[in-house]
Amino acid sequence: MKTDRDLNYRLYIQRNDGFTRSPFERELNVYRLIRAGDTEAVRELFEKLRSTFFVGKGTLSEDPVRNTMYHFVTSVAMVSRFCVEGGLGHDTAYTLSDIYIQRADKLNDVEKIVDLFLEMQLDFAERMKTLKKENVISIHVRKCIDYIYEHLHEELTLKVLSEQTGLNSSYLSKLFSRETGMSVKSFIIKAKVATAENLLTDSEFSCLEISLALGFSSQSAFISVFRKEKGMTPKKYREQYYLKVLDEKENRRKLQK
Repeated sequence: MKTDRDLNYRLYIQRNDGFTRSPFERELNVYRLIRAGDTEAVRELFEKLRSTFFVGKGTLSEDPVRNTMYHFVTSVAMVSRFCVEGGLGHDTAYTLSDIYIQRADKLNDVEKIVDLFLEMQLDFAERMKTLKKENVISIHVRKCIDYIYEHLHEELTLKVLSEQTGLNSSYLSKLFSRETGMSVKSFIIKAKVATAENLLTDSEFSCLEISLALGFSSQSAFISVFRKEKGMTPKKYREQYYLKVLDEKENRRKLQK
């Protein structure tokens, strides 16, 4: 590979400098909270992490403003895809993404771009919150769905969800199926696979990292479930769609000019 030499050198420098990337789970947690429409938790988490905002983040440019801008674009891409998967309209999510990228592109101050991070996250979260209120789903099923998306990295069972809602497992199972059109198990699998799709197309995390972050017992179990749902392996999916997503972003960038 043409990048091997550069990659090995940078990994060596990072080890010598004691650089450690932020835990993958912490990044996922932010996207889950936004998708769940939990605006208060999004705000609290952002304010808590603001003082260490750049700790664990890679250097994408030697220029501080450009570096922050690149991280912003990556974040907006992930947030919009997570929200689309959570039910936000495709056109709404991506047009909102374009708007925020255009706004960030006009800024020449690191702190102002960081401020825009919070504004962007809260905007998407508020829209997801409103969207959920519009859906005609009982409070118990909605609580289950929120819990599932916020705990995809954990073992999720009907028993766990019944404890969260205070309902009998059998009754909850019937209620969930009636209101969502699928079983609890099927919903959990589809939620995990949909999240995996986002990560495969909008990040460079490995299949192993994704499988662990989504609570699969092993990488092989993740591959098996993904193949059954999508008709191809995660590797094949990334090869097929990753470049397509890059092309779409480039086309949107050109249209913005």
